[in-house]
Amino acid sequence: MHQFEIKRLVDLDVFGLDASFTNSGLFMVIAVVLITAFMLWAMRRQQMVPSRSQSVAELSYEFVANMLRDNTGQAGMPYFPFIFTLFMFVLALNMLGMVPYSFTVTSHIIVTFALAAFIILGITVLGFIKHGVGFLRLFVPKGVPMVLVPLIVVIEVISYLTRPLSLSVRLFANMMAGHTMLKVFGAFVVALGFLGGWAPLAFMVGFTALEVLVAFLQAYVFAILTCIYLNDALHLH
Repeated sequence: MHQFEIKRLVDLDVFGLDASFTNSGLFMVIAVVLITAFMLWAMRRQQMVPSRSQSVAELSYEFVANMLRDNTGQAGMPYFPFIFTLFMFVLALNMLGMVPYSFTVTSHIIVTFALAAFIILGITVLGFIKHGVGFLRLFVPKGVPMVLVPLIVVIEVISYLTRPLSLSVRLFANMMAGHTMLKVFGAFVVALGFLGGWAPLAFMVGFTALEVLVAFLQAYVFAILTCIYLNDALHLH
């Protein structure tokens, strides 16, 4: 399990708190630099007939814009920069984790939970700014009989409070489980040797392709759930 170990690269102590720069922080910086460099390089000319890199950048832009528009309507478009940044950041971290001898930042729940908690907190603040106390109507769906309101409110509040946990665990668990499986079957290849290792090796090739798909899907799910939660803050029910 050494592939999941967080290692200090630069020791830092801020008012008694351990704020050391780690391999996790390093790969977050690498992800930000790669995304920024790619977008700037791809859009440097902005040709009418786009190059391959410009096409990828434009497709990414349209993909996230359509996802946000479909889930929140035009009211959600002012928040496009945040959703686009979130999607590209999680996608880059997931894909970097597929590079041999790299580090998968999203395999740590502290990272995914911090992202999810920030999102839910921001959406809650936005809901109160937009609707005031009326935002609490989110916990009382229309048409619910009065006799069921106390029970429904409790269920809705619990559901709302578990959103950061479900959002973070889904991403963390998928990435950690996938990389662990690859490691296990890699050990089978070595243990069975040249004669018996072909079956687990073939499985690893297919499973690696599946992991690349999962890396994209988990970034998509993380972003689209954020859009759905944003829609609740904007439009309630």
